[in-house]
Amino acid sequence: MIYKACLFDLDGVLVDTASYHYQAWKQLAHRFNFDLSLEQNEELKGISRVESLERILQWANYQANSELKEIWLREKNEAYLNLISQMNPGEILPGVLDFLGQLKELGFLIALGSASKNAEIILQKTGLLPWFDAIIDGNVVTTSKPNPEVFLKGAEALDCSANECIVFEDAQAGIEAAKAAGMKVIGIDTHQTLKGADKIIPTFSGVDAQSLLQFK
Repeated sequence: MIYKACLFDLDGVLVDTASYHYQAWKQLAHRFNFDLSLEQNEELKGISRVESLERILQWANYQANSELKEIWLREKNEAYLNLISQMNPGEILPGVLDFLGQLKELGFLIALGSASKNAEIILQKTGLLPWFDAIIDGNVVTTSKPNPEVFLKGAEALDCSANECIVFEDAQAGIEAAKAAGMKVIGIDTHQTLKGADKIIPTFSGVDAQSLLQFK
């Protein structure tokens, strides 16, 4: 099989904004006397803002009407945007730039497949935006991972079939979304806890792209 495209999740794969999400959600959760744990925050990786709020409310055993939820979603996003406004190229994860450079030399198309509605802002702040041929984010998809919509739209934007694409993910929901799309998937996982990935690497540091992207 000849692969033509690589699709990347954003948070935890290219940059680490999980701490910013955590701070913003934790701040919001205090409004209804709930202390969000780091373990619970891990379960919010890869899913939409709306679904994240629903999970937090469920954990807190707290009821809220749709109007209040909308207010809280805006409040969380404003807090998050304030936190990421100071992001810079120094926050790109180790080995990412070298790996993207290798992909371009090998002729791969590159797309982003992220649930974040702020993905483009983050790519701009970190200087990563020019590397991408297409950006599929929370502004153009209607369903969260593990639904494969974000990756299928990424393949479509690159004019590739699903079986010509390789996905890079750090969340279980993202792994499942990639497999549901019929794509190969490489997990970024220092703890070796992801299940279902075709390959797993701890980071992009020192990775040879040509070797990594060969599958039996």
